[in-house]
Amino acid sequence: MMRPALLIAGLVSLVSGASWGQGVGDAPSDAKSGDGRFITWKEHIIDDRLADGTPLSGGDGLIMVDLDLDGFGDIVSVHESDVVYDGEPDGFVRIAFGTDNPDRWINVTLVEGSEAGAPEDAAAADVNGDGYPDIVIASELAHLLYLQNPGRDARKTPWRRTLLKDTVNRGSFIRVFLGDLDGDGRPEATAANKGVQDPPAGWDKLTPVSVFKPGGNPLDGAAWREKELMRAVIPQNAQMIDIDSDGDIDVIAGERTRARLTLFENTDGRGGLVGDEIRIDQARAGGFNLDYADFNHDGRLDIVAATDRGLGWLEQPASIRDIWKFHAIGDFGPDALTGIAASDIDGDGDIDVISGGYSRGDRATDSNMPISASLGRLGWFANPGRADLPWTRHDISRRVRGMFDKFIARDMDADGDIDFAGTRGNSTPYDGVFWLEQVREETPQQRFKRARELDSPEVPLPPAAK
Repeated sequence: MMRPALLIAGLVSLVSGASWGQGVGDAPSDAKSGDGRFITWKEHIIDDRLADGTPLSGGDGLIMVDLDLDGFGDIVSVHESDVVYDGEPDGFVRIAFGTDNPDRWINVTLVEGSEAGAPEDAAAADVNGDGYPDIVIASELAHLLYLQNPGRDARKTPWRRTLLKDTVNRGSFIRVFLGDLDGDGRPEATAANKGVQDPPAGWDKLTPVSVFKPGGNPLDGAAWREKELMRAVIPQNAQMIDIDSDGDIDVIAGERTRARLTLFENTDGRGGLVGDEIRIDQARAGGFNLDYADFNHDGRLDIVAATDRGLGWLEQPASIRDIWKFHAIGDFGPDALTGIAASDIDGDGDIDVISGGYSRGDRATDSNMPISASLGRLGWFANPGRADLPWTRHDISRRVRGMFDKFIARDMDADGDIDFAGTRGNSTPYDGVFWLEQVREETPQQRFKRARELDSPEVPLPPAAK
């Protein structure tokens, strides 16, 4: 945990050097909704170390699902606890149980310590057939963990669990998904194993993207059977999606080193997955985070991805084996693109995209990073109505520290517009889970209202990035 004196010193250094000018989040909004009002954003904290003293840091994946079937969405979040990669298998898996008030959450720890194993991602589905969603966790150090939902008393009753035997100490699991690939009524898990938590330069080991099928009792870790789909250098996705809209689930794998996507088409509706590279015109995509929408209204799902040409959407051709055309959306330069979610943010009837940047500086202190460095960023891109035309970027916030790894689009406060739940990392002690409330104003107001009085400082964009 960072000492307060260091934090305050960092803040003084940055604020006193405020020749930088007005921070992104402090500027008046120029984004408008479909009804002509100005869009601003208000941050709300769902879970962090102040919630109950749990020393959360390194927020990564999250999912939202009604675990106890009470009608309110619950959030499962994972926190790898690394300020620096130290090889220690620790961390936390948390559940924020929802209530009728989007600012009141019941936060509990589901898994911690070595059993969490630097958790990176989570998935939920009813694996044992009792009607309640169960959870699988992907850990970078290094296994898949199945947790069985105890039912309506999920907040207070211990969750039975097992490690999938074939995954224990077998690399570094970075993504996991659940879905019924073979149509037998029971979900399988897909997972990408990147090999090691922090692959060094020149890493060339081939590791798998796999399907794991549960046995008769999913609590028997030895009964989950692995089927490898492919091997690659640093595979980093294994996402289930019915990409061709034929009624069965396909899998899209992404790999970092060769920056390519591979589609495993479910050819028989029974999990007969046939893989082929997605050929993208004039762009390369590693696919760590992907989202899907029909941007050109042709009845086919397109892919939203960060590519070597910035954020873009990949147009699905009439035949999925043909070339997918790249269409630019925008970029965050000099900041990275990490989390991605597609939704109609401004309520004008077309699909927009939110994204989050990834700060590259010290994770525990607000060191005096140059304004041209890759810093923590939030922003969204407005669809022009015809998605092949230029999009408009609307910046929300730019902070010295922050990693915004995942977003879930949801009307959190039931006021008729889209809000977002998300995780924040690289920002100890500000890491955790938050939601962004979309607020619509009659006149331009401050773009971003942060939840904490003390936080990593807002900074402007470099002149070249405006």
